[in-house]
Amino acid sequence: MSKQREPKIEILSIFPHEIKFILSETDVSVANTLRRIMIAEVPTLAIDLVEYHENTTVLNDEYIAHRLGLIPIKYLDPNTMRGGDCHGAFVPHRECQCFDRCPRCSVEFMLDVDFDKVAADRAENERDLPLTVTSADLQSNNEHVIPAHFLNSEEQDEAHDAGISIVKIGPGQHLKLKAVARMGISKEHAKWCPVAAATYRFWPEITVNDEACSTLTHEQKQQLIDVCPDRILELDEVSGKIIVAENAWELATFTEDLKVLQSTMKKREEDEDFVTVEHSQNKFIFCVEGTGAMDAEDILMSSLNVLSITLTNLRPEIENLREI
Repeated sequence: MSKQREPKIEILSIFPHEIKFILSETDVSVANTLRRIMIAEVPTLAIDLVEYHENTTVLNDEYIAHRLGLIPIKYLDPNTMRGGDCHGAFVPHRECQCFDRCPRCSVEFMLDVDFDKVAADRAENERDLPLTVTSADLQSNNEHVIPAHFLNSEEQDEAHDAGISIVKIGPGQHLKLKAVARMGISKEHAKWCPVAAATYRFWPEITVNDEACSTLTHEQKQQLIDVCPDRILELDEVSGKIIVAENAWELATFTEDLKVLQSTMKKREEDEDFVTVEHSQNKFIFCVEGTGAMDAEDILMSSLNVLSITLTNLRPEIENLREI
């Protein structure tokens, strides 16, 4: 029986919109599984149905419905009041026992913007300027569910609008609708995807062969350091030895030039490399950026929960196969 692995996670940095962490003591199959779950199987809320009362804007109903569907919808956890996992607060629409919709499976947003009414309250020199209808105009019937107008406070400070732009309207134009948000996963549609980016890369294992490097001149050592564009190597001023840069794991992305230069410095082709850079097979650097629908930390926790449930459900199926 193979030895049971115990994967570990080390947090490098954490913000509401982004998290970076190291996944170790596992292999690439688990790393890729975790990434795919974050992209495709973490449940979120998104606008799935739009009922129009009036639309005299320049965009047709389908176009506006598509734009509404792509607005991230944030569920505020009552305990933390931050973008959290909505799985415990809502059920999928198809699994709900209600006839059409209810607070357990859906959230309604009302939007009613009339240019002429808004223009009456604007300065006289601004009354004919186009009015931008944004996500801030969506009024939720659930105080814990709101549109994610901005990714973070920096984006909000730099923005010119009050939220995500939906459509611009002019004199005589009116947009009134009801939008219904439901829970789903992006395996069904991309609008339910909680991440803008979920990537990982292999941890670089950089080894300096001190014995081989001792045969090099100072100029040759400097050439090895300079040829690597990522600056993963340094020259110790005291000992004169080549050492690995402190943040080399973060910088190392390209080392082909280093391999080519080393081959020209070797006396024999079969000699050992002076510096080797290899991909670790059990350590990975993750970077996950959210859309605003969930905090990055909750995306990670939710994906681990989905993975745990999936493996739990898979175990009895495997046991049944063994009995056949």
